[in-house]
Parts: sequence; structure tokens; C-alpha cells
Amino acid sequence: MVNTSVNLCGVSLKNPIIPASGTFGFGHEFADVYDLNCLGGISVKGTTAVERFGNETPRIAEAPSGLLNSVGLQNPGIDTVLGYELPRLRDSYGGAIIANISGFSIDEYVSTCEKADKSKNVDIIEVNISCPNVHNGGMSFGTTASGAAEVTREVKKVCKKPVFMKLSPNVTDIAAIARACEGAGADGISLINTLLAMRIDIRRRRPVLNNVTGGLSGPAIFPVAVRMVWQVYENVGIPIMGLGGVSTADDVIEMMLAGATAVQVGAANLRDPFACKKIADELPALMEKLGVDDINDIIGGAHNG
Repeated sequence: MVNTSVNLCGVSLKNPIIPASGTFGFGHEFADVYDLNCLGGISVKGTTAVERFGNETPRIAEAPSGLLNSVGLQNPGIDTVLGYELPRLRDSYGGAIIANISGFSIDEYVSTCEKADKSKNVDIIEVNISCPNVHNGGMSFGTTASGAAEVTREVKKVCKKPVFMKLSPNVTDIAAIARACEGAGADGISLINTLLAMRIDIRRRRPVLNNVTGGLSGPAIFPVAVRMVWQVYENVGIPIMGLGGVSTADDVIEMMLAGATAVQVGAANLRDPFACKKIADELPALMEKLGVDDINDIIGGAHNG
């Protein structure tokens, strides 16, 4: 019997499989589809201080081996998420719940994270400083080491629960930003978010997305995500949640060999609602095939030759 359980800063997960924020709603929507307790954790839909409608449509576009989105953080606001959405999730799920928090100012990040930290239904706080789909916030804090460190430092002042900083791949030196977050007190790092991209309708001669640009996700970005997880693992001593194009159990193993302790599955959920369950079900057999008794033994394993 193989061991699939992992630990994120004292939070135990039965396996490393986590639906990524923005691709799994608030989790409870899937409770009638399958037993959510097969998942190690759930990162719920990105949440802001107040309700947001998001960007105008069209805000989804297809791409080869991927998907562009510019949803723009549509959500009902932190009070509704904590008071209604997460209790509904907890009714059907006993694993780790990860609150994904976005903001448009340092004060907004702090106040929203503080509320999440006080919730009995939140185990880990994932601070999104990497969203490419909104103006005047989000990604702007994650594109410089100083900006990322400032958000981290201020959020950590009000949070007792583990704080994972979700980083943008749309930067020159991802490792430097990760080091800055670690230096400012981050408990862990999540990476990567989507890659900034666009499509043009050749018949209308206009961008497909109303927002012009959006975030590219799906299998197309998986090699980029693996590379960045590898680089960050070599530069920090805190755990990493790896994500970006993960769609199979093989991808999970590869991401963990690069340095991830847990692995989030994003766009695959939009194509197949059972994606995370299938990966969780297939992981033990794959470990046995590879001769892995304890999944923790492979974390960062590719760095050792």
C-alpha cells in the first residue's frame, strides 16, 4: 500500500491533488458529481473584498492545447464566501480548504486575508498576486520582488494560518520574486498562474476577448510551469504548490519531481468534471508502477540526478 499523503505547513492532505482556484467553483457544486473527499485539498474561486461581476463578455477563447480566459475575478465577495459558500463546502468535504484571495491595494489584501484567517472553514490562505485579467491590481503586485514582498509582509501580520503566495509567470526572474516572498515571511509558494496571451478574430479583425488579453491555461503551459517550479525549488526552502497545465497522474509525478509538494489541477476540470477524481484514483497505481512507496520521497527528486 503506497502512501499518497503530504503535508503543507502542518496541514495534512490525503494526497497532493487540489483543484485550482477558478476551475472548480466553490467546491460544493461538484459534491453531487462525486465524493469530494477523494481530494487532498480544494482551492476555491478567487475572492475579493466586495462582490465583482468580472469582465464583459466575450471572456473565454479557445487556443491550441489550451484556453484563454479573462473572467476578471467574478465572485460574491469575502463575506458571502465565508458565510455561505465555505460552510456549504464543509458540509460535504473534510479535507483542506484553501481560500484564494485577490486585491487591488495592500489594504484590501490585508483586510480580506484577515477575514479568511479567522474562518474555521479555511485551512490555508493562497494570496493571488498574479491575475493577468484585471486592471490596476492583481498581477501588478506580483511582477516585482519588492511588490510581492510588500503584500506578503503585510498579509503575514494578520494571518496565523499558512500563507502561500501565488506567483505570476509573466516575469523575467520568478526565482527572485519567490525569494522575496520567502524573505517577507511567506509559508509557501503557488505557481504558476496563467500566461498573458490573446487571440484575434481574422474575420472581424478584432481581438476575440473583450478585455483584449487574457490568461492562457491548459497543457500548452505545462512545460513552462515545470521549469518555474524547478527554478523556485532551487531557490527557496518553503513548500511549493505546483500548477499549470496538469491533466494526468503522470503530470503530477513530474511536477513533484521538479519540486512541488502538492499539485493543483486547473483547466482540466473545465474539460472533464471528473479530472481530479481520475488523477487521484490513478496516482497510487502509477506510484506502484514507478516503485514509489511514499510520494514524499519524490519531492524535488529530479534535482538529485
